[in-house]
Amino acid sequence: NFNPECAAASKFTVVEVEEIVEVGALDPNFIHTPGIYVQRVVLNANPEKRIEKRTLATPAQ
Repeated sequence: NFNPECAAASKFTVVEVEEIVEVGALDPNFIHTPGIYVQRVVLNANPEKRIEKRTLATPAQ
């Protein structure tokens, strides 16, 4: 995950979140991108979560 490095190197960083919580509600050890690098926050309470599925071909007989 290169998100923190990309945010630090960028001029403008936008984060998309599912929920906005009170200050202190999250453990700082689980924060990936420090807020000092974030200029905008976009709330998306119901994001479409696309999960890749691996499909295996059946062996030729």
